[in-house]
Amino acid sequence: MDLGPDTFMTAEIRNNWTLESLRELHDTPLLELVFRAAAVHRRFHDPAEMQVSKLISIKTGACPEDCSYCAQSSRYSTGISPERLMEKEKVVEIAQRARDAGVSRVCLGAAWREVKDNAQFDRVLEMVRGVTDLGMEVCCTLGMLNEQQAKRLEEAGLYAYNHNVDSSAEFYETIITTRTYADRLKTLGEVRKTNVTLCSGGIIGLGETVDDRLKMLQTLARIEPHPESVPINILSKVAGTPMAENPDVPVWDVVRMIATARIVLPRSDVRLTAGRITLDDTAQALCFLAGANSIFSSETEFMLTKAVPSPSYDRDRELLSALGLRLREPFKHGRTHPAQEARGTATTCLADPCAVAG
Repeated sequence: MDLGPDTFMTAEIRNNWTLESLRELHDTPLLELVFRAAAVHRRFHDPAEMQVSKLISIKTGACPEDCSYCAQSSRYSTGISPERLMEKEKVVEIAQRARDAGVSRVCLGAAWREVKDNAQFDRVLEMVRGVTDLGMEVCCTLGMLNEQQAKRLEEAGLYAYNHNVDSSAEFYETIITTRTYADRLKTLGEVRKTNVTLCSGGIIGLGETVDDRLKMLQTLARIEPHPESVPINILSKVAGTPMAENPDVPVWDVVRMIATARIVLPRSDVRLTAGRITLDDTAQALCFLAGANSIFSSETEFMLTKAVPSPSYDRDRELLSALGLRLREPFKHGRTHPAQEARGTATTCLADPCAVAG
């Protein structure tokens, strides 16, 4: 297969990547790979923009799942104390501070296995409405859900739903036993029946092989249309979990994964998410050049729980300013995925975008 430079200058949206072609792409000499990824990025995105998101743990701890990397699993002693579902007013207050700091998307995360049709879900819907009313994109990660629940979230104004596939189907079975890979894909399919955009990616550093990473990208590329957002997480090693002593991920592996994801999923936002704090400014800049155009930031030193550290708003503002990157406004990409726009069923958000603090 010819993967020369001209291939990427005229990149097409593809759903038929083979493992062999992905491996050939991934193993391209690193600087050449970054160059090609940067060319794709410039074709599909504004290279001077960065989306900044904020993650809020609206319900922390006591998750019944056994994900081997997770601090919130009830199966492990990680020092995370279970907390009840937050009140809407507190969530909106945190979101408003984030908006004032230049954040355009808020992700609401609950340590649930699945969404249940109860009073707690009703409260989450109210949170979605409240943060959307601030003029911000709202993403939720609540575990598995069905089509009706996805539609209720859509009606509340949800912009995106996050449900990561984590790794390859084969490796997934070695790190999680309380749900299947098919369960993950089913939830993604339920979200695709709505106008809610899709956010799905994975984690590197779990002990997976390079082929596992590429099979994950292959899985995402087979989704039609591709997920609008693709998080690339670096394992945050948490004491008490089975992966607490995993080796660190080499920085070049991170850059290579970002660049490969950008070429394979050219229209998607590639999110450099958990574990970013392990990268120095130069490494982050190289990831941005390779196509990462979204990051998570926080007003505290933690992203989700006290087990997952995160750069602060102030630190990220300094970095983005030094690189000449401006903050992306919310709803710039509309509310629908490309296939729905092509069918003429787009439902454009009419909320005024908030002023982005510099």
